[in-house]
Amino acid sequence: MQNVTLSTAAGDADIEGKEMPEVDADMLEATLDYIRPALQADGGDIVLTGVEDGVVSLEMVGACGGCPLSLMTVKAGIERILIDRVPGVVGVDAK
Repeated sequence: MQNVTLSTAAGDADIEGKEMPEVDADMLEATLDYIRPALQADGGDIVLTGVEDGVVSLEMVGACGGCPLSLMTVKAGIERILIDRVPGVVGVDAK
């Protein structure tokens, strides 16, 4: 597994004045492992490159890296799943 920096806004206030929870690295990895088989079935994968202020940075690789629908996969699928399953995740940014 690749080492990534999990930088969160713990202690920082979000727009509504509430403190943002830290992103649990183990829960994030487990959720990405839950998502991976669907991507791997189509010849692709995702690589976690970092987390900052609740935004998860991913790199689409393999067939997903050049797929014109990868942005839709990230926003409509991966982002929704991560926000639902991992407390502290507020968005996803993918390359």
